[in-house]
Amino acid sequence: MNKTKQAIIASVEKHEANLIKISDDIWALAETAFEENKSAQILSDYAEQQGFKVERGVAGMPTAFVATYGSGSPVISVLGEFDALPGLSQQTQPVKNPINEGEAGHGCGHNLFGAGSLGAAIAVKELIESGKIKGTVKFFGTPSEEKYFGKIWMVNAGLWNDVDVNISWHPSAEIKADVQSSLALVDFKIEFFGQAAHASADPWNGRSASDALELYTSGINAYREHVKPTVRMHYHIQDAGKVVNVVPDYARLWMRVRDTKRSGMMPVYKRVMEMAEGAAILANVEYKTSLISGIYEVLVNREGGQIMQSNLELLGPIEYTDEEIAFGKGIQEATGKKQVGMDSKIKPLEDTREHPGGGSTDVGDVSWNVANINLGVTTAPKGTPWHSWAVVACGGMSIGHKGMVYASKAMAMTMADLFENPELVKKVKAEYKERKGDEVYEAIIPEGPPPINGN
Repeated sequence: MNKTKQAIIASVEKHEANLIKISDDIWALAETAFEENKSAQILSDYAEQQGFKVERGVAGMPTAFVATYGSGSPVISVLGEFDALPGLSQQTQPVKNPINEGEAGHGCGHNLFGAGSLGAAIAVKELIESGKIKGTVKFFGTPSEEKYFGKIWMVNAGLWNDVDVNISWHPSAEIKADVQSSLALVDFKIEFFGQAAHASADPWNGRSASDALELYTSGINAYREHVKPTVRMHYHIQDAGKVVNVVPDYARLWMRVRDTKRSGMMPVYKRVMEMAEGAAILANVEYKTSLISGIYEVLVNREGGQIMQSNLELLGPIEYTDEEIAFGKGIQEATGKKQVGMDSKIKPLEDTREHPGGGSTDVGDVSWNVANINLGVTTAPKGTPWHSWAVVACGGMSIGHKGMVYASKAMAMTMADLFENPELVKKVKAEYKERKGDEVYEAIIPEGPPPINGN
């Protein structure tokens, strides 16, 4: 724990009260994809107050921004997310109890994500300002991770082209340097167009868009038996008609396909697109498919993971009060989990699995364009269902706050190692280039601007 890292800890603790307030304000706002106007403003305004140069509205997204401090190399960046999930409103209680039934909540802890990453960037900025290290630090405010994957448009705009290494973290139920990948994903919409008619008087004059939708989902569910175990397909029926006595002339389905590799996902995507045509033929209707967006799997960097691991071990585990442990056990009781409380032990660096399972993230697209180091930090009790009210509850109180502050310290310490040791930067970048190989990154997005306001 050298003087540089002691200075980082002091910086984060100096800003701790403000970072907690920022996180709590964003938690209370609970703004969803591309609607995070106030949340983005809170983060970008605080960065500006701390001396960062802030560029707002980047990559065609009003809530995306870049905060920069310093000059020259190396250029190290850190990601911050801040969008909430619909329907997860929750009070800071260990039982399900919405603030406003049906409203949004931070069921993935992104209120902590953005504020914690900003805390790390500020700590590094203060080191540069004092002359202890040289280079450039960037904080990327990245919107709409939960729905449209805003980082894809930021990558496509070349915002990481001058960055040497990127750092990211995510709220979790354990502390570890994350050296696992994620699932590639493609997100698309299918619409069927038929002919309305009276469902009893003259149904023979109708062509049911709903029939096509049912035939399509039946095809998808039969296809599940014949894809590899790593593949995931899931859909949401958004419109299948309005009333029972009208043959529906319109139906719409939101669909996602995932696999551990983009190369495995794309053939499945092609096949399910073809199945839409088959369903339309069977029901004698027209159809339309629309790409929403798609993301790559995370490109792992073990060299970076080892640097992060050493800093986690320096920091040691998070300590919890009796009240916080009781809160965690209450969450576990309410969600049907074993009541073991919090897990804040530092996990050893894992082997990287070939097929990680789990979810998807647009951090994957960043990782195919710049060397990326990932971290997970405990912000909820062990076994907590993610994307649930339970995560919201923890993210608005001290359990979440402690994890956020810890993440700020760990990321800033790792960034300081990179600033102070050019050889580490070279090793991290060399592994990135080796793992990427000859793959040419191609963003999976439709032509045109980002889908602001769902357009």
